Amino acid sequence: MTDETVNTEPLNSNDVFQNIDGNGDATAASDAQEKVEVVDVATGSPLPGMKQQFDESVRIPKATIDILKDQVFGFDTFFVTSQEPYEGGILFKGNLRGQPAKSFEKITNRLQNKFGDQYKVFLLINPEDEKPIAVVVPKQTLQPETTAIPEWFAAAAFGVVTIFTLLLRNVPVLQENLLSTFDNLELLKDGVSGALITALIIGVHEIGHIVAARDTGIKLAVPYFVPSWQIGSFGAITRIVNIVRNREDLLKVAAAGPLAGFSLGFVLLLLGFILPPSDGLGLVIDPAVFHESFLLGGLAKLILGDALKEGTQLSINPLVLWAWAGLLINAINSIPAGELDGGRVAFAMWGRKISSRISSFAIGLLGISALFSDVSFYWVVLIFFLQRGPISPLSEEVTEPENSYISIGVAILLFGLLVCLPYPFPFDASQLNDLGFDL
Repeated sequence: MTDETVNTEPLNSNDVFQNIDGNGDATAASDAQEKVEVVDVATGSPLPGMKQQFDESVRIPKATIDILKDQVFGFDTFFVTSQEPYEGGILFKGNLRGQPAKSFEKITNRLQNKFGDQYKVFLLINPEDEKPIAVVVPKQTLQPETTAIPEWFAAAAFGVVTIFTLLLRNVPVLQENLLSTFDNLELLKDGVSGALITALIIGVHEIGHIVAARDTGIKLAVPYFVPSWQIGSFGAITRIVNIVRNREDLLKVAAAGPLAGFSLGFVLLLLGFILPPSDGLGLVIDPAVFHESFLLGGLAKLILGDALKEGTQLSINPLVLWAWAGLLINAINSIPAGELDGGRVAFAMWGRKISSRISSFAIGLLGISALFSDVSFYWVVLIFFLQRGPISPLSEEVTEPENSYISIGVAILLFGLLVCLPYPFPFDASQLNDLGFDL
C-alpha cells in the first residue's frame, strides 16, 4: 500500500455525479480521480477507530447510491437488501456471495472503474447480527491525525528518556535512591551492557514489525519508545497510519514483532544459563527472583537442577536477567488488549467482537494485578489512555487468516503468558514432600 496524501481542494459530490448516466461514467470517474487523492487514516470514529470529517458538500447523492447498488454491488458479490445513512457515507446490508476476499476484490475494482478514487468501500461484520455489511464513504472525509508537535521530535524525546531508564534499570545502587542519580551519573556506565542487551531485543522486535509492514504494504508511524524505571522500557507504541487490507495482513505485522523479540530473547536467556559469567563471578541473586516468571523458573529448575535451592543465594550470568527483561517487555506488548500487539493479534485471529471481550477481560485482570504490582499499574494506565482502541477498520474484515498464521498468533499469546505468569512450585524436592507430594 502506497503512502497517501490529503487533497486540500474541497470537492462537491453533487457537482461530480449530477450528470452520471450509462454513457458518462468514465468521464465522471476520470474527473473525480484528478481531484481526489488517497488519504491516510488514523484513529477516531464513526467507523470503529476511524476519524471522519465531512459536511453536506461531500455526502453521497442519491444518483451515486443507485449506481453503487446496481453496478458496483450485484448478485455475484453482495446483493443489497437495504441501506441506511452512515455519517458521511452509506451502510449497505445484504447477502455476501462467494468467497469474501474475491467478492471484495470485484467490488473494489468496479468502484474504482466507476468513480476512480472518489470513494472507499469497507466489508465489515455487523456487531448486531454478525452478518457482513458494506460501508461506502467519500475518501475526502477520511482525514489523517495531526499533532501540534512533530512526531519525530516527540519520538526522539521519548527515546532519550528510554535510554536513560534502560541504563538506570541495570544499576541497582541508583534504583534504591533515584534522587541521587544526577549526582552519580558516572555510575550509569555500569548499566551499559544490560541496557544494550535489552535494547537489542526491543530493537529486533521493532524491526520485525517494519519488515512485515513493508511486505504487506502497511505504513507505520514513528515508534514511541516508552520509558520505565522498573524494567527499563515498556517497548514502543507504533501507530498504523493507513488502512490495512485484511486480517491476515494485520496478523502478519502484529505478530512479527513479538515473534522476533521472543526468539532472540529466548536464545539469549538459554545462553545466559549455559555460559559462565565473563568475569568469573557473575551476579549473586536470591533464587526467589525465578518465581516471578513461569518460563524463567521452569528453565532455571531444568538447567540448574539441584544447585537451585530456596533461600540459598547463587551466582548467575547477568545475561539471564538482561534477556529476561527483554522477554518481559515483549510479553507485556503481547497482552491481548486494546491496540497492543497482542490486541491486534487477537483481533486478526478472532474478529472484532470476540477480541473486544478478550481485551476487556485482560484489562480487568491487569487492573486487579495493579493493586499488587507497580509495573501492572503503570501499564494499565498506558493502555487506558494511549492504547485502548478500538482498532481502526480494515478494508475487508470477513476473511479469516490462514491456519498457519493463526497458529503463530496463538503461540505468541501463550508464550507471553508463560513469561508473565509466576512459577508456583518450590525448587526443593524436600519442600514438595512437606506439601504432601511424595517424590
